Order: sequence, then C-alpha cells, then structure tokens
Amino acid sequence: MAEDASEKQDGQIPTNLRLLRLLEVVVARGIAVRPADLIEELGLPKPTVHRLIQTAEAEGFLQRDLDGRAFGPGPRLRQMALDTMSSEHLRTARLSILKGIAEELGETCNLAAADREGMIYLDRVETKWPLRIQLPIGTQVPFHCTASGKMYLSSLKPKALEAVVRSHPLEATTPKTLTDPDALLTEVDAIRARGYSTDDEEFISGMVAVAVPVWDRSDRLLATLSVHAPVQRCSLMCLVERLPALRLGAQRLSELT
Repeated sequence: MAEDASEKQDGQIPTNLRLLRLLEVVVARGIAVRPADLIEELGLPKPTVHRLIQTAEAEGFLQRDLDGRAFGPGPRLRQMALDTMSSEHLRTARLSILKGIAEELGETCNLAAADREGMIYLDRVETKWPLRIQLPIGTQVPFHCTASGKMYLSSLKPKALEAVVRSHPLEATTPKTLTDPDALLTEVDAIRARGYSTDDEEFISGMVAVAVPVWDRSDRLLATLSVHAPVQRCSLMCLVERLPALRLGAQRLSELT
C-alpha cells in the first residue's frame, strides 16, 4: 500500500495497474503499437514496459503484429472483448434492437465483430420464414467474401488492409467469390465510399446480404450489422432498398456503447 501511495504522488502508475493500463492503451490505439509508443504514453521505464509486454504476450493477452516489432490484442484479450460485448445486460438491449429490425425487414439480422481470422457472429435474430440459412452465434466467417467481413476491411488503414488481403490466397467458396486481391481492394474502396457492403452469393450460393457499420464513441468500427436472405425470396437489390432501416438500427446499437 505504501508503494502504491508513493507512486501515485509521483504521478506514476501503481504497480498493480501497470499491465491493465498497458492493455488499455493498446486497445484504445486500435492499431498495433510499438514498445517505444507505450513507453512514451505510460511514462514507465523501458525495462518495465518490455517486461509487461513479455508477460502479456506469453499469457496470450498481446500478439505480435506482422512486422514482429509492434503488438496488438492477443486471443485472450480479444475473447475478453467478445465476452464483454455478450454480457447479459448489453445483450438484452442489443437483442431488442435486432428483433425490431428483423421484424421490420422480414429477414435474418446478424451482429458480428472482427477476430484475427474472420468475423464472429455475436448475436442473431432469425427470420420467421421456414426457408432460412443457418449460421449460429459463434460462427466465424471469412473477411473477403461476406458482407460483414468486407465492411470490416473497409475500416482498415491501407497498410493493414494490404497485409490482410495479400497475406494468404483468397479461397473461393462459390463461383462468385472475389479471389483476386486487386479486385477485392477495388471493391473495398467502393464500400468505403458508399458506407455499406454487399454479398452477392459470394459466401454461400443462393444467399445475398447487406451490412452496415456500428461505430463506437471514438468513431471506430465496433461491429457490423447485416441482413441476409435466400435469393428465392429476396434479391440483393431488395435488401439494398432496406438500408435506411438497417442504418437506423446500427445507430441505435452505437448508442449502447
């Protein structure tokens, strides 16, 4: 206790809060952070920061970026974020909004968040129609061929976007999947300009989808809100025409953060 009191008087971070503050800074930046940036931000000695990073990386709370020098959220920290977003209090309010959108649009609505390898469905409200496409909560879907995934890609900075798109071959899941990185980058540019993304049978044959962003208080992409339907019942153009309701729902979800 005496050590904590002394550190507070000196403007330093109490020992038992240092790792939490370091993780807080990494998450708040929204991009991979280098040790030098953390040293400057936290005002802690270089050996201390490197020791904290080493501990956080070993325990899975931080993960090295592609360049090997910067760090971003690791699997345990990302899972904590997903668990927090799925807490009962928040989820009750989210589901109420999703149910209203699903009833108005008459099709299945999804809320998804980005993980390291793809988008994960956090919440879902099914259509009442007997013909539906099953993608349960917890399902992970690719970035490059889903409406939610491409919406996420459009939020990335150029360097990060290039790294994601060109890091490995783009797998074709249907004949319409974009597998050429340049074509995908062109599509992502169009998505960024218009503010919504589409899936024209690119992930599952016979399914179309539209997604819009859900922003947090810092205007960063928190999640995506999407609606999808079988083409036998609803065309892609039909879903695009329902964008106003989807955007209103996304705005209400943003207000929960």
